[in-house]
Amino acid sequence: MGGMGLSARDAVEQIRRAVPSERVLVDPEVMAGLSQDQAVWAPVGLPAAVVRVASTAEVQAVVQACIRYGVPIVPRGAGTGLSGGANAVDGCVVVSTERMNTIVEVDALERLAVVQPGVVNDDLRAAVADYGLWYPPDPASSPWSTIGGNVATNAGGVCCAKYGVTRDYVIGLELVNPLGEVVRVGRRTAKGVAGYDLVGLMVGSEGTLGVVTEITVKLRPLPPNPITVAAYFDTLSDAGAAIEAVAAAGLTPSALELVDRHCLAAVDAWKNMGLSTDAQVVLLGRVDEPGEAGAAAAEEMAGCFRRAGATWAERSTDEDEAEALFAARRLAFPALERLGPVLTEDVCVPKGRVAEMLGRIEEIALSNEVTIANIAHAGDGNLHPLLITPLGDEAARARAQNAFEQILAAALELGGTVTGEHGIGLLKRPGLDAELSMEVLQMHRAIKRALDPANLFNPGKIFDA
Repeated sequence: MGGMGLSARDAVEQIRRAVPSERVLVDPEVMAGLSQDQAVWAPVGLPAAVVRVASTAEVQAVVQACIRYGVPIVPRGAGTGLSGGANAVDGCVVVSTERMNTIVEVDALERLAVVQPGVVNDDLRAAVADYGLWYPPDPASSPWSTIGGNVATNAGGVCCAKYGVTRDYVIGLELVNPLGEVVRVGRRTAKGVAGYDLVGLMVGSEGTLGVVTEITVKLRPLPPNPITVAAYFDTLSDAGAAIEAVAAAGLTPSALELVDRHCLAAVDAWKNMGLSTDAQVVLLGRVDEPGEAGAAAAEEMAGCFRRAGATWAERSTDEDEAEALFAARRLAFPALERLGPVLTEDVCVPKGRVAEMLGRIEEIALSNEVTIANIAHAGDGNLHPLLITPLGDEAARARAQNAFEQILAAALELGGTVTGEHGIGLLKRPGLDAELSMEVLQMHRAIKRALDPANLFNPGKIFDA
């Protein structure tokens, strides 16, 4: 048990009395793959153990053992995060919830579902579709990411420009709190304002205030089949102008995604999907209003694209082609990872500043001699510049990290935020300090101290007590 102190050894021995020993992992090589998320260059410690919990009772037993011996706890979902929020610290116990993957209930009358945290996002969406219902939040990682991880970071996704993010759908939680108690917060009713919004506090808290063991989400009826509008642009700034034009026209697309040529080429090289075009930037819009209203909105969107300088813009008549384009959007990050380490940004700016922000990103790429690919949830101003560096090139790494910080600063200067949906984790703590005033930072830290006075829950992430 390399790196395990006496307190951690005692905690692990107590955990073994509650959790079958084959699910209490202590081999450093085995633990390495379960000790970090996908955040490039975020620091990673060596845990004392990784525990693959299978029930709320097991989570509680693990937490109580860690509290007793003063051992840090790092919750982990599928490890698809991009900010280092699931990275281990030395001597901690990583609590992996992937085995808690049961859809406990789907209530079609109340339009809600109750799930364990290890349920994969797309599996929930498929299950509720059998009832004619829909769970809208859909991060690009939805085929792999879990609802527990989505809750931890308040994940968004393609549909969120119109339908909102995870916090808009979570109405109740069961969790093990920093006292080792199993508690329920929230409700099952359509309305409810009894007490502080503890559900809203927990969603996006990145495991720093408790370990979530069950989630109640509200659902919507399945929307009509969408109409897709695609457009090609020669520059990022032209695409940004088109995004602003869509908003100015009063349109609320169900999706409005930006993908640049770097991303399309990487996906095509990997999957051979026939996607490469002469376009520098592609915008993919969707509307899901029924009947004539949807057709009119699609034509208006195409008009916005053309007036903003699109070299080509049309409503798609081939649904397979449209699905392929959206699939390419989702595959962009793993495709680019094949080229070398990818440092992923997650800034969000007002829609009226998207064009300017895209221009700033181009300037930052040039001044730092860094290749930056761009994907974006353009409909809500959430931009994901992807900084690509050759493997082992330390000079390029330093330039990329400098560009990363400059992009955060530019977003704040334009009235934005340093993270729209990936969370703070480890990578963006300096950006958080720059975004929030000292008074507000102290309010956050007071909450952390009140709920986790021993600072055992995901220490070093977001705020320390």
